[in-house]
Amino acid sequence: MTENEQLLERVAAKARSTRPWGWASLPAPVDGATSARAEAALGFPLPALLADLYLRIGDGGFGPEYGLLPLLDSPPSGEPAAVAQYLANRESGAKDPDWPWPEGVLPISHWGCAMYACVDCRSPQATVLLFEPNAGDADHAWYVDAPSLTDWLCAWVDGAGWYEEANEGPEPAAPWAGFPIRTGRRPGTTDTAPVGETSG
Repeated sequence: MTENEQLLERVAAKARSTRPWGWASLPAPVDGATSARAEAALGFPLPALLADLYLRIGDGGFGPEYGLLPLLDSPPSGEPAAVAQYLANRESGAKDPDWPWPEGVLPISHWGCAMYACVDCRSPQATVLLFEPNAGDADHAWYVDAPSLTDWLCAWVDGAGWYEEANEGPEPAAPWAGFPIRTGRRPGTTDTAPVGETSG
């Protein structure tokens, strides 16, 4: 059994035994057609481990705090789906250059207070990012929550996440250095330029 298979078994066991706030039961997994429609709408593939969470465990409703968002279809509770939230964030970012939303960064879990856990679907390890906009500055709103989705899930399964009450408090998260590169944003300004160009 591979490490991913072992991790999926551990996540599934915890998903069956715990319910995040607001979820009455674990939703059924999505099917392959739904996953394909989600990827078509996004314009990029999901990391394999993230796809397996939705295909094999459930369509959201498990994970830290409020749990994973549904992938494509919003449930009757009105919880936004990850794909719809991503597309809305991209559209909003295109209209407001002060708050660009990086391509390929999929929000997967809502922390409350406009904060999201997001997976960088363009990184080989599926880095998990924390979007924390409450400082009021997009250049200081992105942090690396976990170097990989695997690490993020292990922290949840093991009860070792910064959000756990039993833990002493979060360690300071490192700013996500990829934000200005991925958005073409010049650090400290609201200007954007094609990636690779510098101001003259």
